Amino acid sequence: MASSGATQVEVDGRRLRVTNVDKVIYPATGTTKGEVIAYYRQVAPWFVPHARRRPATRKRWPNGVGTDDNPGGSFFEKNLQARSTPDWVTTATIEHSSGPNTYPLIDDAATLTWLGQLAALELHVPQWRYDDALKPQNPDRLVLDLDPGPGSTTAQLVELALLVREVLHGVGFDSVPVTSGSKGIHVYTCLDGSMTTRGASDFAHELARQLEKLRPDLVVSDMKKALREKKILLDWSQNNGNKTTVSPYSLRGRSHPTVAAPREWDELDEDLRQLEFTEVLERLSSGGDPLARLLPDNVGRSGDRLRTYRSMRDAGKTPEPVPDEPPEPGPGNTFVIQEHHARRLHYDFRLERDGVLVSWAVPKGPPLDGDKNHLAVQTEDHPLSYATFEGRIPKGEYGGGVVTIWDHGTYSLEKWRDGKEVIATLTGQPTGGLGGVPRRYALLATKLGGDQKNWLIHLMADDGSGHSDEVGTAAPVVELEDERAAREPGAELRGLPEPEPMLATPARETELDGPGWHYEIKWDGYRGIARAARGAFSLKSRNGQDLTAQFPELAEVATLLQGHEVVLDGEIVALDEHGVSHFELLQKHSASPGTAHYMVFDLLHLDGESLLRKPWKERRERLEALVGKGGRHVHVPDTLGTDSGVALAVSRDLGLEGVIAKKISSVYQGGKRARTWLKVKHVLSQDAIVVGWAPGQNSRAGSLGSLLLAVNEGDHLTYIGKAGSGFSDEALRVAQQVLGEIERPDPPLADVPSLDARGAHWVEPLMVCEVSFTEWTPSGRMRHPVWRGWLPETHVEDVVRDT
Repeated sequence: MASSGATQVEVDGRRLRVTNVDKVIYPATGTTKGEVIAYYRQVAPWFVPHARRRPATRKRWPNGVGTDDNPGGSFFEKNLQARSTPDWVTTATIEHSSGPNTYPLIDDAATLTWLGQLAALELHVPQWRYDDALKPQNPDRLVLDLDPGPGSTTAQLVELALLVREVLHGVGFDSVPVTSGSKGIHVYTCLDGSMTTRGASDFAHELARQLEKLRPDLVVSDMKKALREKKILLDWSQNNGNKTTVSPYSLRGRSHPTVAAPREWDELDEDLRQLEFTEVLERLSSGGDPLARLLPDNVGRSGDRLRTYRSMRDAGKTPEPVPDEPPEPGPGNTFVIQEHHARRLHYDFRLERDGVLVSWAVPKGPPLDGDKNHLAVQTEDHPLSYATFEGRIPKGEYGGGVVTIWDHGTYSLEKWRDGKEVIATLTGQPTGGLGGVPRRYALLATKLGGDQKNWLIHLMADDGSGHSDEVGTAAPVVELEDERAAREPGAELRGLPEPEPMLATPARETELDGPGWHYEIKWDGYRGIARAARGAFSLKSRNGQDLTAQFPELAEVATLLQGHEVVLDGEIVALDEHGVSHFELLQKHSASPGTAHYMVFDLLHLDGESLLRKPWKERRERLEALVGKGGRHVHVPDTLGTDSGVALAVSRDLGLEGVIAKKISSVYQGGKRARTWLKVKHVLSQDAIVVGWAPGQNSRAGSLGSLLLAVNEGDHLTYIGKAGSGFSDEALRVAQQVLGEIERPDPPLADVPSLDARGAHWVEPLMVCEVSFTEWTPSGRMRHPVWRGWLPETHVEDVVRDT
């Protein structure tokens, strides 16, 4: 039974009476009213800036929520009851046709916490604010609500969100997605105050109509439910001055305590899910507010690298430096490492760059030997004055806890690639935590768990030449103890390393001679790194794309290896009736689900032991012992032996793509293309960038005839030929539809022969496909290219000529 006793809490100097804190509000998760109140109190620094001076409509669940289909007893409340409203709550009155209603303005943490006490789970606000004189202003933001219709998919929802972003960007608007906490996505953009609510509503309506006209298969702008089957409603109406939208960071009255959560654009994929309040607090404590850049004080200050830092701190409450002005770029090279005893001990690693301290939170501290990498979570840039800060950040404030300087000094820079890689040698103090000797560190962006903030920090050996060991051969992350940074599909997988696949070097058949080689089948599919632990499973492509949901049948790995923690390397394939893999069949998997197979050829990690530095022969023997005969979809295929001639002949006779030769002594070098693994293809293949298409003739008149293809060479695109065969009728139709949406008036490269360019439709170089061909011509073109399929996981910038 819920406790009905009352207690007092203090928030921002206001004393609040809270009751029934043990009452369960979300039965499915056991979340209590006390936890709801605590969430609103904790999230206030990020919630209030977006809701401030906006009249709030409350949706209350005094007796708790039900299920998503039966949400329980709830009601909207507009008019405040003056008798029960604290006198310090700021209010405003709006005249409605039914009479005046008084609304609270969520201008501070105390008001937000008080609304939590009322079990006002959902807080809805308009897109406009009052000024200090309580006069309504023009809207300062615009929101588009993407609401999935019956039978629609997450992939459609994400596709439309990205399309909305592209359109808004095209007319000069930055935008941020917010997963609504219910089913959809809200896309926010900032307005400069010159547009009336009527103007904003008309603009949003016209945008929705145009997108519906562009993509009638995906978008509907009419509210009629009968029109929404298998489509996404682009609801523009919430920009009306009388309408409201659930506020960013508001809870939702669903079966689980989900939140309207601002997200980063690169988080949006087919596995997108709604976040619960505990996850939102974790994200905010280790990162920042993605929506902060659209706040009025931050708009137009694109050069102000401290705007996120500033939005997360109240200078009146924290002793940390909070400068008012944007930083001035400079050439400084100082560093500081601070020991931070917050909710969890971590070390803040900060390097001066362009007038700010670029910062990472390192849970286990900078490594002092090269045997292990440590996780480093990039946080917001800090002001230079933070380099001397030591003190206690008050409890309840962002980063609350004690900060001391662990070491400080200067660094010499070797490499800085924004968002990708930093290599620098740090020279600290004789009594500092680095030991008083120069330490050469590499920071590498890994996007572990799909989060762009996750990096690795590695101590590099220095041979005195100014160069060191290859960064790509750094030891794997053995432990990921910081739960905030390891946001993976299931806590069971936290702690398992996620190495990049090792790559084979293209070779000729004559290079396979000699002792010490073993030969395997070259499978024709998608490369996949699988991880399994305690029944949980994840599968990622060579480029880090999450394929777990796309191939659910391959979760058989977790069943077969129950009781083990493993990381495997293999190929995801689709087989014909003869057991031969075909890339084209795999691309049709969505139409024939359950038909994929996972051909496992390497064991990288087993029950806490990294096998990356073990020789291939040992890894292979342990893999065979572990997986045995495999299962229905998971197999350890036989090798082709140690004779290159036999291996090549057998693979040809079986119609296979080629062979992979591996040195039996080879260690696993994740992310590297090594000479200890060689690949020989019977038919040449090439990843290619589509730069245009030529119309068909004769039987293909009126449709696509061939694709014009290119690769990257240096900083420009080079034409390599056109492919006109290998297409089914359906593939032609889809290709023409996809390419029709990215057409451009001129070619994106300069060296297309006039004969091939005649009548061509040029496209933005965004799509990658695979083609097979017989040989390269002396002019660098493919001879007899044949289209094999799209490569959605391959990035355009990675496509180079395969020689």
